[in-house]
Amino acid sequence: MPGESSQPDGVLRFEDVSLRFDDTPALDHISFEMTPGDTRIVLGAAGSGKTTLLKAALGLVKPDSGRIYVFGQDTTDFKESDWFRIRRKMGILFQEGGLFDSMTIAENVAYPLIYSVDKQEQNGNVDNKVRETLRFVELEHTLDKFPSELSGGMRRRVGIARAIVTEPPLVLYDSPTAGLDPITANTIVNLILKQRDLHDAASILVTHRYQDGHLMANFRYNPNSGQIERAPRNGTGVGPVKTKFFVMNGGRLVFEGIQSELRASQDPYVRKFVK
Repeated sequence: MPGESSQPDGVLRFEDVSLRFDDTPALDHISFEMTPGDTRIVLGAAGSGKTTLLKAALGLVKPDSGRIYVFGQDTTDFKESDWFRIRRKMGILFQEGGLFDSMTIAENVAYPLIYSVDKQEQNGNVDNKVRETLRFVELEHTLDKFPSELSGGMRRRVGIARAIVTEPPLVLYDSPTAGLDPITANTIVNLILKQRDLHDAASILVTHRYQDGHLMANFRYNPNSGQIERAPRNGTGVGPVKTKFFVMNGGRLVFEGIQSELRASQDPYVRKFVK
């Protein structure tokens, strides 16, 4: 089929993607590919292109050159109406959670579900799925509350619930742990890797915390025990080989590799993000 990726199991692929805002490069010849279960940890200074990378994947900004494939389809020249069907299979956690203040928690989580479920299937199914997903993030008791009534960490967990309620095969997380204390931040990352491992979802995690990447690369969710445990080191399952680190600077991908390669880098800029 015209416009389809040569990789049938491909989830997301950037081919030499560049984008400028006026004279400032936001993305500079970016290339990478993801398959189901892959994790990409994106590190970099403010303004390095991390959030723009997510926006390009979502079709919110259009590259000046290069091609972007989502679920095997070339989306580079998509119109906004073309994106509607593709975005049903993508989840996004915006910075600070991005919840609607005027909606209850249940309504916030239901929002993407309403547009991805056929009308005849909505009666009862939406409410059940919302409750189930809030239970997943341990916030079922907040159904009738408003975002202003929750703590920052709880709002971030609601944001995760909204991002994953449709069980998307690709989830994008924009600074999910920013501004949170270490214990709450680790709770958020544990939820993200639990979602990844239960559904074999591809995940891109933009973060300023090296610890977030360490957890995603070295731990997994065991559905048998219901616990987060250290991942095997033999390359099977969700181990380190499925997690790669990106470091961005000035729109360029200045580093791409696994955690051990990141730690071994002697580049002064890259070293700033290894702790």
